[in-house]
Amino acid sequence: MTAALARTGIAAALLVALFASAAAAESAGLWRALASGGHVAMIRHAYAPGTGDPANFRIGDCGTQRNLDDTGRAQARRAGAAFRDNNVTVARVLSSEWCRCQETARLLDIGAVETFPALNSLHGRPENEEAQVRALRAFFRDLAPDGPSVVMVSHHATIGAFAGAYPQSGAIVVLKLTGGGGFEVAGSIPPS
Repeated sequence: MTAALARTGIAAALLVALFASAAAAESAGLWRALASGGHVAMIRHAYAPGTGDPANFRIGDCGTQRNLDDTGRAQARRAGAAFRDNNVTVARVLSSEWCRCQETARLLDIGAVETFPALNSLHGRPENEEAQVRALRAFFRDLAPDGPSVVMVSHHATIGAFAGAYPQSGAIVVLKLTGGGGFEVAGSIPPS
């Protein structure tokens, strides 16, 4: 029985190593794609403990919002270092108006941060989905598939409504621009 358990443990360790190697290769390819331009990196804000927002939430008042903690700040800094380490130059860095997104975008330290209301949270706000997705599609129509990549920092529900991907905090969904406002989901880079 002990030998069988040992073989099972070895097999499990080999599978974990195989999956980790495949994930690293996929991430490396996605970083190369971002560096080559013609892509959008949609980043879910870095780790902010909890879910949703407090009842007294107000845009522009970070004291009423769920914000990054030290773990989230370190995560955002590591993501920014990954952009620099992979020689990704971006045309623009856009962010939701939520404080946790703006702080994530600033801590990336890869360009000036502009707020873009179409990236705002849709969590608990389904009435805003159609207008925000329409605004994002209009923005994408102006992006050139041969231009520099763009970074957008947003929220789980918003990225899901637009791209059909539901990333973890700090994860990057890479979208390949296909022209005319179209895109394909190229893949996801796990949180740093």
